[in-house]
Amino acid sequence: MKRILVVGGGKVGTYLASLLLAEGHHVTVIEGRKEEFFRLQDNLPTNVHMKGNGTDPSVLEAAGVRQADVVAAVSRADETNLVITGLARFEFNVPRTIARVNNPRNAWLFTPEMGVDVALNQADLMAHLIAEEISLGDMITLLKLRRGQYSLVGYRVAPGAVAAGKSLKEIDLPGECVLTAIIRRGQLTIPRGETVLQVDDEVLALVHISQLDQLSSLLKGSK
Repeated sequence: MKRILVVGGGKVGTYLASLLLAEGHHVTVIEGRKEEFFRLQDNLPTNVHMKGNGTDPSVLEAAGVRQADVVAAVSRADETNLVITGLARFEFNVPRTIARVNNPRNAWLFTPEMGVDVALNQADLMAHLIAEEISLGDMITLLKLRRGQYSLVGYRVAPGAVAAGKSLKEIDLPGECVLTAIIRRGQLTIPRGETVLQVDDEVLALVHISQLDQLSSLLKGSK
């Protein structure tokens, strides 16, 4: 379980908090706007939300920033998100910072030197998804981590695939690869050793870039 501080309680922040809570993490959401805070109260447990300005160090401290493993700044203002991650990293030494990029023209500012470990740029992500889908066919790169050494990829299990019809414990996955989720007929499943892969399952996997071809060979169809 990680302690995660989310700053920005709009739709993105609320949904993010809901997902993290469902995974068993300790989450606190800071939101200063009255109308958004009321919605937070309607959608999240009472002990999760806190009203205040996330750029105020005293508010961050009251929300437990010194104990946080991750701070995610997901407000609608890029300058606000940069201030928050800067405070989290340089003032409070938070190990991991994530920031939402609202305006793609500001993406160049969201760097480790500015206190941002991971910048979530929706426009850039969509562009990469399209490019990856065109170039790689069935495999789509959703996110790159550790300076591009690892990728979170999505892959649809094709008819005739080596892995189709087998349980995960029967599949010889690459050494640096973990299947993180399976989406089947719109329902998300956390994979276990006994989980059997089926044709048309959408598999999400975290894999080292050197082993992408090995993973692909297990999930693609026979020629």
